[in-house]
Amino acid sequence: MAKVGVFFGTDTGNTRRIAKDITTALGSAVAAKPVNVRNATVEDMLAYDTLILGTPTYGEGQLPGLSTGNATESWEEFLPKLAGQDFSGKKVAIYGLGNQKSYPVEFVDAMYYVYEQFKQCGATLIGAWDTEGYSFKSSKAVVDNRFVGLALDQENQKDLTPARLETWLTMLTQAWS
Repeated sequence: MAKVGVFFGTDTGNTRRIAKDITTALGSAVAAKPVNVRNATVEDMLAYDTLILGTPTYGEGQLPGLSTGNATESWEEFLPKLAGQDFSGKKVAIYGLGNQKSYPVEFVDAMYYVYEQFKQCGATLIGAWDTEGYSFKSSKAVVDNRFVGLALDQENQKDLTPARLETWLTMLTQAWS
C-alpha cells in the first residue's frame, strides 16, 4: 500500500486535478489514488501515516458542502465525523484553492477549517507555505505569518501552480522522510 493518502473535496474538479497532479508527481509507489471525501471514511484516512488534503474555498470563506450549493457532500459534512478521532503520529499537509482578487478577505479560508480539525485530532501539520507572491487582504489560513498549507489561485496565478506544487512536494517529502 502507498504510504501517502490523498483526499480532496470539490464539486467543480479543480481541486481534483491538483490531487491528480500530486499523485502523478509523487508516483504510485508513494501516493495512493486520490479520493473525494464524499466517498471516504475516517478509517480510510487513518490507514495512512501521511495525508495530503485539498479543499477549495467557496463564497465568503466557506468549506465546500451542501450548504454552499454543492451537488454532493464534501468537507462540510466530513469534518464533523473526525470529532474524537485520534490522528496522533499522522502527518497532514493541506492545499487550498481560492481566488485572491474576487475574495481578497477570505482567500483560501477553507484550508484553516481542515487544518484546525486535524490539529484538534492530534495530527502533525506539515507544509506551511509563505504568503509572499500573493495579493490578498486577509485569510484565516494564515497562522504565524504563513499559510497553513499550499495556497493556489487557479483563476489569477495558474501559471505559478506547477512551480509552487513542485517546491511544496519537495518540502513535504523531506518532512516525512
